[in-house]
Amino acid sequence: MNGLKELLKHEEEKLQAVKLVVDNRLKNVPDGALRITSTRKSQIQYMHCTEQDKNGQFIKKENQELAFKLAQKSYDQKVQRLVERRIKQIKKLSDEYNDNEIEDIYDQLHPVRQKLVIPVEKPWEKRLAEWKDIPYVGKEFSENIPVIYTKKGERVRSKSEKIIADTFYDLGIEYKYECPLNLKGVGTVYPDFTIFRKRDGKEVYWEHDGRMDDPSYAEKAVRKINSYIANGYFPGDNLIVSFESSGNVLNDRIIKKMISKYIF
Repeated sequence: MNGLKELLKHEEEKLQAVKLVVDNRLKNVPDGALRITSTRKSQIQYMHCTEQDKNGQFIKKENQELAFKLAQKSYDQKVQRLVERRIKQIKKLSDEYNDNEIEDIYDQLHPVRQKLVIPVEKPWEKRLAEWKDIPYVGKEFSENIPVIYTKKGERVRSKSEKIIADTFYDLGIEYKYECPLNLKGVGTVYPDFTIFRKRDGKEVYWEHDGRMDDPSYAEKAVRKINSYIANGYFPGDNLIVSFESSGNVLNDRIIKKMISKYIF
């Protein structure tokens, strides 16, 4: 499973944060444990049990805070034991696991043997090359569009698109510019960029919406994003959306942060 290594890392970080909380709460706790009983009249009673007194001493009403502390202690101890066990399990799995281990078996074969084998999972470079080789016809440029070229040598429609494309180029991210996509109920649209994401093998679409301070433009942008969502493309998953206005322009630092979050 692509990306499992990263998921394990995030889960361990989450559990470590939980462990830190309960470890701190368990530093200064009263001895013993809480036992809850009820009388014949169905009244709840709290009993403070210790090593010396297993049955426990009745906790008086004026000392109810002790019951809260003992209950919290018991809960925190259970959480502590669970997260410690899970952290050990995750560490063991993470040490043994490699996202590309099935792919690596094929890669490590002698080239002559590779020709005799059909891999269950194609090597990433081969999948990427096949994706790149799929031909497409992008959207045409009208005469009034500024002539702007990227480092890759292709024409784009705005300086912001050039910044995004050049950042992809510098980071070695393959992309397709304005590759057509059919959306049910809308027809053919041309996402600004289409990326074949390695970590999960998904096509990811990046739409950049400038001029968001123009009400007419913003209305169209919202309608476009909603059409993506209606077709199963969700921001933060297989759809990335960036914005700018005349007073808040896009920069490569923002783009790199988004790439780190949503693509790598």
